[in-house]
Amino acid sequence: MDERTWIVDAANVVGARPDGWWRDRAAAALRLHKHLSKLCSGVSASRTADRGDLPAQVVLVLEGAARAGIVAGPDPDTHTGPRTGRLVVVHAPGSGDDAVVEAAVEAVRRQRGAVLVITADRELRGRVHAVGAATAGPGWLWALLDNNS
Repeated sequence: MDERTWIVDAANVVGARPDGWWRDRAAAALRLHKHLSKLCSGVSASRTADRGDLPAQVVLVLEGAARAGIVAGPDPDTHTGPRTGRLVVVHAPGSGDDAVVEAAVEAVRRQRGAVLVITADRELRGRVHAVGAATAGPGWLWALLDNNS
């Protein structure tokens, strides 16, 4: 079974859009979470050309003030069907980059499918490439989310 995993560097993805996120990091993270939850739960499946392109799991890594208001752990709204993605929120206890790398190491270790880390951070890209994960930029994810909202 293909169990691809996407790992989202929330700080980097949120920071890619100049929408005032810096005034309320928790609210900005919640907006991203809602977009991902909708995509993973299949609510927006009618606008997705091929649901098979979506991963089995999306890991949203939050750090600092962005953690407020979003509970860590699996999002129960994304467990609605056999072909829908599953969203899991991770609260980084320290460095968000370290938590992203840890999630990538774990996902690669499971060896059930490709691991894609979404970030524009060059240093972080290098670290996750070194453990066997691929990368995509925030613009790619925002385009997908915008197309499915």
